[in-house]
Amino acid sequence: MPTTSPACPTVAAGADRPRALAGRALAAAVLGFFVITLDAVIVNVALPSIRHDVGGGITGLQWVVDGYTLMFAALLLSSGSLTDRVGARRAFGIGVTIFALASAACGLAPNLGALVAARLVQGAAAAVMMPSSMALIGHAYPDPVRRGRAVAVWAMGGAVASSCGPVLGGLLTMLSWRLIFFINLPVAAAALILLVRTRRSPHRRVPFDWPGQVSAVLAMGGLTYGAIEAGAAGFAEPRVIAAFAVAGVAFAAFLTAQALRTHPMVPLDLFVSRTATVSVVVGFAFVVGYYGLPFVMSLYLQQLRGLSALAAGAAFAPMMVIGAIVTPFSARITERIGTRALITTGLALMTAGLSVLALAPASTPVWALAALMVPIGLSGPLVMPPMTAALLDAVPPHRAGVAGGVFNTSRQIGGALAIAVFGALLAQPAGFLHGLRTSLLIAAAATLAAAAASRLLGRAPTATTGRTHPHRDATDERQTT
Repeated sequence: MPTTSPACPTVAAGADRPRALAGRALAAAVLGFFVITLDAVIVNVALPSIRHDVGGGITGLQWVVDGYTLMFAALLLSSGSLTDRVGARRAFGIGVTIFALASAACGLAPNLGALVAARLVQGAAAAVMMPSSMALIGHAYPDPVRRGRAVAVWAMGGAVASSCGPVLGGLLTMLSWRLIFFINLPVAAAALILLVRTRRSPHRRVPFDWPGQVSAVLAMGGLTYGAIEAGAAGFAEPRVIAAFAVAGVAFAAFLTAQALRTHPMVPLDLFVSRTATVSVVVGFAFVVGYYGLPFVMSLYLQQLRGLSALAAGAAFAPMMVIGAIVTPFSARITERIGTRALITTGLALMTAGLSVLALAPASTPVWALAALMVPIGLSGPLVMPPMTAALLDAVPPHRAGVAGGVFNTSRQIGGALAIAVFGALLAQPAGFLHGLRTSLLIAAAATLAAAAASRLLGRAPTATTGRTHPHRDATDERQTT
């Protein structure tokens, strides 16, 4: 009798276990990315209801949005470093737990001040979750091809949140705007259940960079605060000048600290990689358009066109749904045509869409505006998944967290400044419509510049000859100068 047959199920089970562990890590990361993105977009359609319930003018509403993005941007760098030091699984679990508690505090907030404070904590937790979710995927999928496809699945979390966020926000706001925060609780619980059934993540025991952390928070916080307050008080206001001065000095101190410390929070040689540098530019510009658009258009559709929160959310549905449909295929498309071509195409589509919207007559029907936003939605899966996968390929595994932190810091700064600057333009004496068009043209200029920068990525090999390294076009990257 053969003696090897009984062992076959055991061998198969042993082979399936790493795949199952990787699948759980990916599922947890997807849920984390979902709630992070959802809370960046769902709040836009609820702003008028929030103002009616707890008060506050345009500046107060900006802080409801930017309180989240401010802390997200300020803490992402140190969160990426923390992820590499304590391990992605532990960092992600801490972030999800705090995020759930802060979401409950948002839903229970008795006034605007309490809501903004809870949004600050929520943003800090999201900052821990984002780079650790990217690192979870990097550790779970060491093969570049499988990792690229896993990143496309991970991106589905953001795509689904973006597509359903406006409509879901409108539906929930009809009952109570507080429900847009309570919906995070079951999602966070599911992510934690999955997380405890994944393998431990590697970590590095190195000193924490306190000078880098403090200077980074001051730089990002001062920049965003100054931009927000400038919209209400003007750029000549002493507190605005002071905020920008603090940001400038803190940024200089940050660069100095990173250059001198033995274990810096952000090793400056990370930017020897061409992909790491381009990712910062692309991430910033992309989010200026992708998140700046819903902010200005939500207010426009409700305040000037008289739409309800639900109807305004529905106007974004075609834009978001097209992104959700295409996202699962982004890795396969990248393997065929290459990272550089796909990212450049996506940014060009966004530039065209923003420009056409900016120049559209005031009498344009709402259905036509919804159609004009579709190219912007399509740009999402063409830009972010391949850029993320290329970045993970470009850096060694022990720097996955910090690379994710840098990349997402550039994105959150873009989002925070877009809300701040666009909000200021909407409040200018020239009028809401003039501010809307100026905002969209600024976003178009930013994405056009990013499209030009994306051409610096290397030429892509295709997958026509079999399993290739689909993102190596973005990186012959570990060379030194």
